[in-house]
Amino acid sequence: MSTTGKERLTTILLAPHVSEKSARLAGAGNQYVFRVRTDATRPEIRAAVQYLFEVKVDSVRVVNLPGKAKRFGRTPGQRQAWKKAYVRLAAGQTIELGGAERA
Repeated sequence: MSTTGKERLTTILLAPHVSEKSARLAGAGNQYVFRVRTDATRPEIRAAVQYLFEVKVDSVRVVNLPGKAKRFGRTPGQRQAWKKAYVRLAAGQTIELGGAERA
């Protein structure tokens, strides 16, 4: 893989998406949820997860979320649209996202 290809892969995943649903999926279905660049494709997301976490990816599902209409003081506005990726890993594979376990 070329240097520019590796640089592109390191910018695809923006952050893990932390929610009750994503925690449930990680525990039960071996799925992880990430915020990704809006111009990222499924093959790029698969390659980025495999490159950054050194795991085998089974499937990638992508959801485009539109910006939500909000008010900023008196001014109406809109939040930025974003993209979310559900990544299912192969059996026996896990990703340690660095979240501290609470008792």
